[in-house]
Amino acid sequence: MKELELIESKVMNWETLERKLHQWRFKGHTISFTNGCYDLLHPGHLNTLSSAADEGDRLVVGLNSDDSVRRLKGASRPIKDQVARALLLASMACVDAVVVFDTDTPYELIKLVQPDVLVKGGDWAEDEIVGSDLVGARGGRVLSLPFLEGHSSSALEARILGSAPKQNNNQ
Repeated sequence: MKELELIESKVMNWETLERKLHQWRFKGHTISFTNGCYDLLHPGHLNTLSSAADEGDRLVVGLNSDDSVRRLKGASRPIKDQVARALLLASMACVDAVVVFDTDTPYELIKLVQPDVLVKGGDWAEDEIVGSDLVGARGGRVLSLPFLEGHSSSALEARILGSAPKQNNNQ
């Protein structure tokens, strides 16, 4: 398989992801999950993604759709469309699957994935992370990583466009 085909194969719809999850679980792999808009990849994202990957054998990344990003971040976002964002995430060695969700939170996707470890970056308390109830009920772990100061897509957009950054939404 050529590199681009390998990258593209990591971008999955929900049905394909469900089949892949069954395969991974059959092999005894632990599943980590994180999510976000990932509009402009920056060191904070890389820290969250690599740390999430370190917590399990396979990392599934939930990606907000373009419509979801607009609802959360405003009409000027996303800067990159969901296809570009998904491919960039899938090109990372630490990411095993990328799946787009169209809701404002990944709650339904987390129900499908049933991760062993749920990871979020930033300043969220573990009990405020969407899906923590689902993961906790299954005996899984929920991790809130330390926020990497100075790295946010909203702050970068604000610097470039001269506008105030939108508040982070717990997604």
